[in-house]
Amino acid sequence: MKTDKTSDAKLTNLFLDMLAAEQGAGDNTLDAYRRDLEDLSAFLTRVGQTFVTAGTQTLRDYLGDLDVRGFKSSSVARRLSAMRHLFRFLLSERIRSDDPAAILSGPKRGRSLPKVLSIADVDRLLACAKAAMETPDASPARRLRAARLYCLLEVLYATGLRVSELVSLPLSAARRDARMIVVRGKGNKERLVPLNEASRQAMADYLAAMADRRGADKAVAVQPKWLFPSFGESGHLTRQHFARELKELAAAAGLAPRLVSPHVLRHAFASHLLHNGADLRIVQTLLGHTDISTTQIYTHVVEERLKSLVRDLHPLAEA
Repeated sequence: MKTDKTSDAKLTNLFLDMLAAEQGAGDNTLDAYRRDLEDLSAFLTRVGQTFVTAGTQTLRDYLGDLDVRGFKSSSVARRLSAMRHLFRFLLSERIRSDDPAAILSGPKRGRSLPKVLSIADVDRLLACAKAAMETPDASPARRLRAARLYCLLEVLYATGLRVSELVSLPLSAARRDARMIVVRGKGNKERLVPLNEASRQAMADYLAAMADRRGADKAVAVQPKWLFPSFGESGHLTRQHFARELKELAAAAGLAPRLVSPHVLRHAFASHLLHNGADLRIVQTLLGHTDISTTQIYTHVVEERLKSLVRDLHPLAEA
């Protein structure tokens, strides 16, 4: 019988505390680990096991259960990664004397290419967002919402920020003289990201719309902490809210909403840079990737560009 000290819930909290303190894991990462481990714990409870007692075969049975439930191979691989991290932690803390996940193998999966919008598609999104912002006779509240969406788009496409980094930008990021912004990314690591003229102008227009809104409604007269404030618990716009507005914009621009998301625009930023000759290491730095192998998923863009150069410029290409 498990004691409270070694209950799955207690061990999950200990593990997450370690990730936050020693590896600087962010809230999104911790939430994902918690969901995965709670699902594992629920399965173990059904078969009369716990994190402390489960053996390798039981963990294999869990992976099989995920397959029966229709989980994609990528999701199964993520759950397996969470298990491996957990049981390594339990071994290192001497809560267990073995690591039952060490010899588990996950599903084989190819790395899928990211969905990428064309430059023309991005231009259509931006044009549609700007037109909504310039609608005559719009109320201050409506004009502010349109200016916010246009600003979000311009900054995202100019910087390639993760959506969580974008929505949590501080108001200070919108200084008129700002050529670079400091972004706090995964693992609490900071990096400098340059802004282009279009994104700086979009920020200025958005701040003007916010000032108009504060002037029209004294209830929102307080200067916000965040660039994209909200009345929600986080204090700033949520990723989900931005994603919904982006899909609505995609539909208005004549694009398939299922193909458009904040992450797809991040992919577009990276792919369009590489297509125009940017160095892969520079793109790695801008995206905040720790390992260049993560950035190399975009090399299909470089490969296609090199093929076209050889085809068009090599003297024997037509032979």
